[in-house]
Amino acid sequence: MPAVSPEFVWRMEDVLDLYAEPSDPRYPVVCLDESPYQWLSETRQPIPAKLGQPVRYDDEYRREGTCNLFMLFEPLRGWRHVKVTERHTAEDYARCLKDLVDGYYPKATVISLVQDHLNTHTPAALYEVFEPAAARRLISKLDFR
Repeated sequence: MPAVSPEFVWRMEDVLDLYAEPSDPRYPVVCLDESPYQWLSETRQPIPAKLGQPVRYDDEYRREGTCNLFMLFEPLRGWRHVKVTERHTAEDYARCLKDLVDGYYPKATVISLVQDHLNTHTPAALYEVFEPAAARRLISKLDFR
């Protein structure tokens, strides 16, 4: 088993401590992740179900395109939202954060944002998309974890 770095342990403990805090609408904890998704269609009609046998699908399909799913989840409240974008770019990420701050949590003092460390998942993405004052306002409402 590979050794676990002290930084990883510290970050994991930080997130676990965050999850253990009581729910407070002024300081929500929101998880963000994304996933690529393929739009697929069937190339053959499914074989209908029979008594004791489910519908059967052929494994051949037609690829109809792709998209990206940004998944937002507040575990302590059970709230979730999926935002679909054509791509996964820094601009898409920045606009998702703006929706989070201004649309879903406009009254929050600070949102603790638990996310992975992709190259687009940085506060700098907000400065690439929005004017500096707007980017700074959004960043001041986010606690990146």
